[in-house]
Amino acid sequence: MRASLIQIGVDEDESIDSRRRRVAALVRGQDDADLVVLPELWTTGAFAFESFAEAAEPLEGPTYEAMAKAASDTGVWLHAGSIPERDPDGTLYNTSLVFSPSGDLAAAYRKIHRFGFDKGEAVLMGAGAELVTLRLPDTTIGIATCYDLRFPELFRGLVDAGAEVFVLSAGWPERRRSHWTLLARARAVENQAYVLACGTAGTHAGVPQAGHSIVVDPWGEVLAEAGPGEEVLTVDLDPTKVATTREQFPALKDRLLGLETPRR
Repeated sequence: MRASLIQIGVDEDESIDSRRRRVAALVRGQDDADLVVLPELWTTGAFAFESFAEAAEPLEGPTYEAMAKAASDTGVWLHAGSIPERDPDGTLYNTSLVFSPSGDLAAAYRKIHRFGFDKGEAVLMGAGAELVTLRLPDTTIGIATCYDLRFPELFRGLVDAGAEVFVLSAGWPERRRSHWTLLARARAVENQAYVLACGTAGTHAGVPQAGHSIVVDPWGEVLAEAGPGEEVLTVDLDPTKVATTREQFPALKDRLLGLETPRR
C-alpha cells in the first residue's frame, strides 16, 4: 500500500479558497498512491483560533466538495485532514474527513482531545465522543488528530476496534517537535501498528509549525520523515507486517489493565 502525506505550507497571505484549489491540485498529483493524507485545519491554520468561527463550514461545505472531487478524480482514498465544522446546532468541531476513491464520504471523526488548556480550541470547539476506524482494501485505519497523540488510551481503543494503521493529521508547533517524533514512535511500538502522522508547515497566527511529517512501522522504525517545509512524503507500506509483528512479539496478548476481565 502506497501512502502519500502532503505536508501543506499554510501562508496567512493565501486565501482559503486559493489554498483549497492548490491542495486539490496536490492531491490530484498523487495518482500513484493508494492513500493520501492531509494535515489538521489546513484551511485556517491550527493556531488561528480567531478565524475558526468565520471560516467554519458545514460538513458538506466547500472543502468537502473540493476534496471529494479530488479523491474521485485521482481514484485514491483521501484523508482530507480536518476542517472547522459548524454543526446545525451551531457548535464548532475539529472534524476529519475521509473519502473513498469514488468521492463518497467514508468516515468523519470529530477530534476528542481539544488543545488549549481552557482557551483556544478547548473552549471554541466541542469535543467528539466516538472512536473512528475504517476498513480499506488491505488494512484497517484508525483516525486521530494532533493533540490526541498524547493520549495512549485512544490508540488502544482503536487497536481494540481493529486498527492496524493510525492516520493522524496535525498542526504541531515547532517548539515541541521532539515530542511529536517521540510520541509517534511510542504509539507505533506500544500498539504494534503503523503511524502515518501528517503535519503542517509554515506559521499559524505567529506559531511556527514543526513540519516533519513521519511514517513509523510497527517496530517503531522511522520509514520516512519530511523536513520543515511544504513537502510530499511517499512511502510503501506492507500491511501484513502488523500481523507478523504481533505474532513474533505478542505483547498485546499480555495486556491485563483496561480489559473487562483480566486474565490470570
